[in-house]
Amino acid sequence: MYVYAQLNTDTEKQRFLEMGEIWWWESNRMIPISIFLAEEMQQFQYALMTMNSRDVKVSLGPCVNLNNLAVKRVKRKNVQLVRKNKK
Repeated sequence: MYVYAQLNTDTEKQRFLEMGEIWWWESNRMIPISIFLAEEMQQFQYALMTMNSRDVKVSLGPCVNLNNLAVKRVKRKNVQLVRKNKK
């Protein structure tokens, strides 16, 4: 996660929020912002904090995890065969 309070200047904070807005509206929010906007987010690398997922409890907001991308949803079809009566 990026720690907003560690950003140095107000212009960096403004740019960071702009990148967040681009990521929010132009991605499906399943891909982390650091991958979706890799070049743009390089300047904020110093504010990045990495933690184990088992040590973190997300209480508010979206949670992005690359493991969720591998899960495919299977749509099941129900087919019902109906016999026609011959007259």
